[in-house]
Parts: sequence; C-alpha cells; structure tokens
Amino acid sequence: MNYISDFFQLFFPRTCPICHLALFKHEKSICTKCLRKLPRTYFHLAKHNPLDSIFWGRVDIEKVASFLLYTKGSMVKYILHSLKYKNQKELGYELGKLYGHELAKVNYFGPMDYLLPIPLHPKKLAQRGYNQSEWIARGLAEHMSAQLMIDNLYKCTFTSSQTNKGRYRRWENISNSFDIRKPSLLENKRVLLVDDVLTTGATIEACAAQLTNIKGVSVSVATLAYATTQ
Repeated sequence: MNYISDFFQLFFPRTCPICHLALFKHEKSICTKCLRKLPRTYFHLAKHNPLDSIFWGRVDIEKVASFLLYTKGSMVKYILHSLKYKNQKELGYELGKLYGHELAKVNYFGPMDYLLPIPLHPKKLAQRGYNQSEWIARGLAEHMSAQLMIDNLYKCTFTSSQTNKGRYRRWENISNSFDIRKPSLLENKRVLLVDDVLTTGATIEACAAQLTNIKGVSVSVATLAYATTQ
C-alpha cells in the first residue's frame, strides 16, 4: 500500500494550500512552515475576549471563540478557499483538531453535550459534496467529549451567498432560514455551534435564535476564523 501511495505522490504530490509546495509524508493538509505562521487569535486565552460582545443585544450566546484571524491579504483566505471550493475537507478536520486541542488545554467551553455544525441547504450540499463546517466540527470533537449532531439543525430555505453583503443585508438574507427537527433532543443541553468563518455573525445569529427557543439550552460558538473586514 505504501508503494502505491508513493507512486501517486510522485506524479500527483499533495501540496500546501498556502505556499503550494509539496507536503512531506508526516504533514497533514498544511506544511509545517505555514502551520507555524498561522495568525492565531488566542482569544480563548484573553481576559476579556473581544468576540463575546459581538452578539450582545442580538441573541443569547454564552461564549465565542475563533482560531485564526482573517485580515485582508491573510493566508487564511487561501485556507478558507481551499476548504470550501477545492474539495479539501480534510484541511478543516486537521485545523479543527488542532484548535480543539488548544481549547481543551484550558477547558475554555467547559463540558458540552453536542457539537452542531452550521448546516448547508441540501441544494448547496449537493453542489459542494460536503459541509466544511461539519469537517471542522469533526476535528474539534477529537478533543471534546461532546457528541457530533449533524442532522437536527437544518437549513430550510435556499439563500444567495453572504459574500459582499453588509451586516443588515446578511441578516435579511439569512433570517428564518434555519429550523430544528427534534427540539426535545436539545432541551437543557449545552451546545457548540461550529462554522468556518465569523464575519457579521448573521448566520450564527439565525441558528442561535432557533436554538435559544428550546427550554434550558445553552449556546456557545467556535469558528475556524474571524474576519475583521467585510
């Protein structure tokens, strides 16, 4: 099996989505050099996490954390593009696992019952072939005792892309687009919403608005990246 793998690597080498250099055997989805350069936020270590206030006055969310800082020209752009449009779902898994390890070291979220990736509409899921947020959640789950729940929260309305929309337009586009099949499964549970990138927070707010209608539920949020610009 290793000989076959080596043969394919010779003609079709795996490459880093950031620097585009060939990956070594021990490297998973991203090269060691670029991995060291990732612009981590370390918000989960901050005394006053700036993300916690994003949803104040909008929806009741307990804690918010993002792994990477996405600024204009940042290498994170290439990561998100590869994850969403280049069929590199394993990249989401590996980075989710890395972030899960960092969060677990400080027990940032505390005990969670369920990890809920932000769902895609079935039409978009069929086009892409996978949900990138689910793969991030799978990685996070490697270091959390919470169970991955992928089919209870669902997107019931197909919406246009959120890209290039301002905060109000994003909310107008996405509000009332999500629903929950079996709310009783989440009663009195602590859930972690997982998404690829936090920008205005409209998508997360729309999901959390449905979840917080459930009796006794507590909602927190983890994303792979936080975008400081639109």
